[in-house]
Amino acid sequence: MSAVFCSTFCFYLATVIIRLAESEVEIESSYFVFGRFLLGFLVVSTTMIIRKQRFKPVKYHYLIGRTAANTVAVFCFYKAIETGSVAEANILNMTYPLFVALFSWFLIRKQRDTIALAIVGVAFAGIWMILSPADMALRGDNIWGLSSGITAAAAMIYLNISRRYHDSQTILLFMFGFGALGILLLFHHSIFFPDSREFLFLFACSAVGVAGQYLLTFGFLYVTAVEGSIISSSRILLAALLGPVLVSDPPLALSGWCGALLIFLANSALALRKSKVMAS
Repeated sequence: MSAVFCSTFCFYLATVIIRLAESEVEIESSYFVFGRFLLGFLVVSTTMIIRKQRFKPVKYHYLIGRTAANTVAVFCFYKAIETGSVAEANILNMTYPLFVALFSWFLIRKQRDTIALAIVGVAFAGIWMILSPADMALRGDNIWGLSSGITAAAAMIYLNISRRYHDSQTILLFMFGFGALGILLLFHHSIFFPDSREFLFLFACSAVGVAGQYLLTFGFLYVTAVEGSIISSSRILLAALLGPVLVSDPPLALSGWCGALLIFLANSALALRKSKVMAS
């Protein structure tokens, strides 16, 4: 359980590093994404060489779908941090379980669950509260945050399907390698040889992001899916509480806190609901 919480904290810490870097260096969010994927590729490939594991792709379209969706999700997430509040970016990114349930309703007939759909409907009220509806206009940073949640949901669906045919290392190697290549091709103008200070921020953000990925994988071996989902969703509350303290973000308004709690409770309820359906 502690490993899953540590992974959650690592993912949040990566966003804090991006925000702290803004006052020290000029690094675009695309470079942070590239750094995370490049380091992940080096770590996975090194561990595979040491363990003498083979790269065994079978269903390329699932690997490509996972890679594309995850790359867009991480880019949108980091862009939301660059342009807005760390707390709101993390909260909106953690809406992905809601969109997984929503997409599953339309795409996977066997997984249609009316109660889960009702929970998603309640959670969308929380999303609307986070999106600051008072002025009836969506801010650009929140559009990036919500987009990261939607594309992360697609990435999770592709991951679940890919696991039927591939081991975790094959999925990670493909995702990190081609994700880094895609970012390099699309945003090569933002990627440069860093000086010592720039390298420090890039490496720190990448290292905690990759560590979070491995801790999450390791931690889920020792907790139930429900426990893991609830602990992972605690990043919503973590971001809301620590944002004003660590990065001087404006505190969430009452509507923002209500929205954050609704999303957290909905994620927890969906995890509990899924476990009951699978057990029956």
